[in-house]
Amino acid sequence: MSLTREQMLAEMGITPIWRLREAASDLPATEAPVAVSEPPVAAVPVIAAPPAASVAVDTLYWPELTARVAACKACPLCEQRKQAVLGVGDLDPDWLFVGEGPGAEEDVKGEPFVGQAGKLLDNMLAALDLARSNKVYIGNAVKCRPPGNRTPEATEMAACRPYLERQIALLRPKVIVLLGKAAVHAVLHDDKSLASLRGKRFEYQGIPVVVTYHPAYLLRNLPEKAKAWEDLLFARRCLREAAAAGSQLPL
Repeated sequence: MSLTREQMLAEMGITPIWRLREAASDLPATEAPVAVSEPPVAAVPVIAAPPAASVAVDTLYWPELTARVAACKACPLCEQRKQAVLGVGDLDPDWLFVGEGPGAEEDVKGEPFVGQAGKLLDNMLAALDLARSNKVYIGNAVKCRPPGNRTPEATEMAACRPYLERQIALLRPKVIVLLGKAAVHAVLHDDKSLASLRGKRFEYQGIPVVVTYHPAYLLRNLPEKAKAWEDLLFARRCLREAAAAGSQLPL
């Protein structure tokens, strides 16, 4: 048995039912039209969704890139993270520092280099009259914490590489400093020892690249701090040389 609209609404408990009377022109002059009152509809909040996976990472800008990284499930590291850590700092930097991956504190706070290694890095920056909020951006080879703070695996870095490459393209730093072997692998695709790579000028898409030790390594090997300081001074020279060369280009 088919039900009328009124019967269906009654079955659903939507009562009373208001009906629109006939057109005013057909009603007696003393009878006014009655408006229909439909049951109220609850407002549904609109939640911004991350960009679809089909959208290429190299077309994303900061808001979309941040949302994509936060929702990323491209490798198993996403399973234990508290949050993904994209990076922090000036979005128009001279310096880009790339580390390995978030640690336990970074996983909680959502910012790279906030533990003891981060304090050492901040001290190293201060010695150069730099700060992470002024002409410096800090990121990592992978955006999610590896279990036990272990070194990221090659497949994990490969999954995160498009995000790092997009960050570099958006930031356009004047010099890149790679902190540790994982960062070297992610950017230069080189697995040689850090000792053999230090003191040399590399390039990534025309940007000078310098290799040095990760601050966490320096905390365990204090005598190597002097070498890291030499590397930062070398990076500053590379930055100045690149800036001078750029200023001499014909307009």
